[in-house]
Amino acid sequence: MSAGTYTPLPGAAPLPRMITAQAALETRMLLRNGEQLLLTVVIPALLLVLFSAVDIVDTGSGESVDFLAPGILALAVMSTAFTGQAIATGFERRYGVLKRLGASPLPRWALMTAKTLAVLVTEVLQVVLLTVIAFALGWSPHGNPFAVLLLLVLGTAAFSGLGLLMAGTLKAEATLAAANLVFLLLLVGGGVIVPLDKFPDAVQSVLGLLPIAALSDGLRDVLQHGAAMPWGDLGILAVWAVLGLGAAARFFRWE
Repeated sequence: MSAGTYTPLPGAAPLPRMITAQAALETRMLLRNGEQLLLTVVIPALLLVLFSAVDIVDTGSGESVDFLAPGILALAVMSTAFTGQAIATGFERRYGVLKRLGASPLPRWALMTAKTLAVLVTEVLQVVLLTVIAFALGWSPHGNPFAVLLLLVLGTAAFSGLGLLMAGTLKAEATLAAANLVFLLLLVGGGVIVPLDKFPDAVQSVLGLLPIAALSDGLRDVLQHGAAMPWGDLGILAVWAVLGLGAAARFFRWE
């Protein structure tokens, strides 16, 4: 045995390894949180089953699930990227977790990257689960898979920016209340379950500019109506993503 066998080798791990480890930790924490699972998995799945099986809302011609499934996918993205991330990050900021992680060898931008990766992993699980349920209910999707992927990515970016902006500027309790309130309001008025054409014309033009409406309508255009690329909805999501992420980067407070 040489004298240097147990000699410490101080220094930070490679950056990709740190990001991967932090992303895995963030994912495990999210999936172990019962309240977050209720918000991100149980509620969207129940809404999909309930409104597909019971004729409560007039969703137009065709099977209800063909209208509802794209909207529920959009709701799942919002629940994870916006509501869940805002609440979790807000309380991490309150308890000083972000401040301590910000002083670690992991750069702050890498921490946010890890959080984003955890959101994406959770969304993949959500999409798989909701797709299986929708197929069991008789869903018949069609359209361009690349357009669907692009909509989901831009929707995630838009909601992540807004969620981080809220978590980084408001107190944790205010973030909890505001994020849940926004979730409920957008669930009702974002075209997820109730078609936007059920609202007055003046209101439709405003609601159509919301990120949840753009995401749900874009997914519906592709998966239900077979549109090639919903450029208008993609443009709205891109604007929200730029504004949200830019504002979060500018105004986010770590303490």
